[in-house]
Amino acid sequence: MKKLTLLLFIAISSFAFSQGMKIISGNFDFLKDQAEVNTEVKSDHVLFYVENMSEEQYLEKRKKEVLGNPKKTQQDWDKWISEWNNHKENIYAEKVITGFNEKSKKIKLNKGIASKYTLIVDTKWIYPGWHGGMLIQPAKLTTDLKFIETDNPSHVVLHLESSEVQGNGSSAELYMEYGRIAASFKKTGKDLGKKVKEALK
Repeated sequence: MKKLTLLLFIAISSFAFSQGMKIISGNFDFLKDQAEVNTEVKSDHVLFYVENMSEEQYLEKRKKEVLGNPKKTQQDWDKWISEWNNHKENIYAEKVITGFNEKSKKIKLNKGIASKYTLIVDTKWIYPGWHGGMLIQPAKLTTDLKFIETDNPSHVVLHLESSEVQGNGSSAELYMEYGRIAASFKKTGKDLGKKVKEALK
């Protein structure tokens, strides 16, 4: 029982863990006269696990796991992959925006708007974590964050790197892989919002 309690404590404690966010180039000065910034999340070349699987390899692995479970059917896989794609195309960007806007007061992120600058969140690496009964291992997320001029995308005004960020949430929110990953995107948004708030005091 003591061992189980210790494992539970370790799992819960790791929720707030983050390797951190650092500036690669540029600064936040360009945001001083801005109110909103457009936001996009990309995952064209994302890798998974320490093995650095491609997304195609990861999805094939998950498909085999789902369909290899005698309690699961093709319908379960179809539902899973539908949710996966919805999170990738919609939810992850929404989580970044929500997390950022919770921390930043002067500048807000939004999606699909006409703004002078656009934030590109380029997903580099994901550890999806796991859920097992009372224990949860959060996802880890590494991203490149670039603020670009919307009309001149090659002009990067600020480049940051966020490494192995772990999110938190309820057991229900973290039950599935895409939920755990979404929590890490929200934490990434929060971390960025804090940096912007501090820089624009």
